[in-house]
Amino acid sequence: MQQWFEALKMALEALKTNKLRSFLTLVGIIAGVASIVAVMTGISVIQKGIESELSVLGTTTFQVQKWLNGPSTREERINAMKWPPTTVEHANAIRENVNVVDLVGSELWGYNRVVQYKEKKTEPQMVMCGGTPEYGPNNTHLIALGRNISNQEIKTASFSVVIGHNIAHELFPYTDPIGKTVKIDGRKFNVVGVFEAKNSVLGGQYDNYMLVPISTFERIYGKYREDGSLNSVNITVNAKSPELLEEAIEQTRLIMRQMRSLKPNEPDNFTIFTNQSQIDNFNRTTAGVKVGAFVIGIIALIVAGIGIMNIMLVSVTERTREIGLRKSLGATRKNILTQFLIEAIMLCNIGGVFGVLIGYGLGNILQLFTDFQAYVPLEWAIGGLAFCTAVGLTFGMWPAIYASRLDPIESLRFE
Repeated sequence: MQQWFEALKMALEALKTNKLRSFLTLVGIIAGVASIVAVMTGISVIQKGIESELSVLGTTTFQVQKWLNGPSTREERINAMKWPPTTVEHANAIRENVNVVDLVGSELWGYNRVVQYKEKKTEPQMVMCGGTPEYGPNNTHLIALGRNISNQEIKTASFSVVIGHNIAHELFPYTDPIGKTVKIDGRKFNVVGVFEAKNSVLGGQYDNYMLVPISTFERIYGKYREDGSLNSVNITVNAKSPELLEEAIEQTRLIMRQMRSLKPNEPDNFTIFTNQSQIDNFNRTTAGVKVGAFVIGIIALIVAGIGIMNIMLVSVTERTREIGLRKSLGATRKNILTQFLIEAIMLCNIGGVFGVLIGYGLGNILQLFTDFQAYVPLEWAIGGLAFCTAVGLTFGMWPAIYASRLDPIESLRFE
């Protein structure tokens, strides 16, 4: 152990003696490690934010809809357009026949709405959901003030509305909005509730959402699209527990297939997705970026490693007499080999530490301009330093072996 400490001390002295050369060598290592850690940290920051965003459905909730979710080919999208719409009747059948679920909601969506209270108006970018009382709990969009819409209001197509946090703040900055009358696209609605604030790292407009009874939505905007086809309803389904989620999905799939008279050999003509399926789709989409960034960083580190080998060979040449003197005083080939290997490994890891710190800083700079949260993936710090050690060991091995094989007599004569 003492020999290792002596070798470590001598390696530090050698690095201090050649400050400029050591610094220039460190630049390559710092750049390589920083590039890997920065990109991976940046991707991790985005990934954590998007995973949080995609977790709008609860851990026990999944959605059934006509449209495809996640990456798809043009042919798949064209084929999906031919599928029949999902309807309120499908939602009712799921509610009545799937015994492992407790909340089944229906949703229709409208965009670019204007909300007005007296003389105040919002921008024409409010999002209207024509839904059922299950909208809030199934989408983790909970009520902060007042109450949710009721099933009775669904039956009577009541003009009741739950408004988003931003809408309430903009139209009622100093007033309780509950019980007030607002106009949406010129129609009067009674405000019965206000949603909790819900920020989005992707620029989503959750705080600009409003919920009205789905029957009211259909009463105003009709049940049909401009092309004459029936509006497709998004169905949200909540399993009674996480353990029952897969069973709930399978039972729901069976009900949907029965209602659509699909034969056993025919594929589903609807989509079912969960939080995890959305996250998996995102991870598959970004996998290529991660691999590309990793390869670029590895190439940078290999180039830096070649530079280290070159610098170490120069160092061996400059210290030939020192090597000869040490050998004449009893140093073994192993001692010389250890000294130069430790010097190469230390040089790489000093650069690695700075590279990790710079990489974390660059990777998290995104959160200064967005709502993403800072994140420090420790596995990449450990991996980066481990790879630095491997680079130092690999590219420092030949110079160390060369130094250990020098003849002590010839080394002492070296000028």
